[in-house]
Amino acid sequence: QVQLVESGGGLVQPGGALRLSCAASGSIISIDTAAWYRQAPGYQRELVASITHGSSTSYGDSVKGRFTISKDNTKNTVYLQMNDLKPEDTAVYYCGVYPYWGQGTQVTVSS
Repeated sequence: QVQLVESGGGLVQPGGALRLSCAASGSIISIDTAAWYRQAPGYQRELVASITHGSSTSYGDSVKGRFTISKDNTKNTVYLQMNDLKPEDTAVYYCGVYPYWGQGTQVTVSS
């Protein structure tokens, strides 16, 4: 059983930045695609960014140019650097490596 544990969420003002981390209990991120998703109240879960085992990345249109996904295979950790945050980025952010999910971390962007 793989466990994914997210951290780094919090309250930030518009225009601010946060870095989320997702620590995996095993070496799964070195062999599988990892992704960040988010879900705001009343909305479906949406894909934010993904990174393959070979470190190819892709992003949702709403975060392109502002968010960066990366990983450190030696630490079994995936990161999401979020810059220029907007109120519409407010959501619970989840890390996923099929078929596993983390518990989520809340990101709130508000003045």
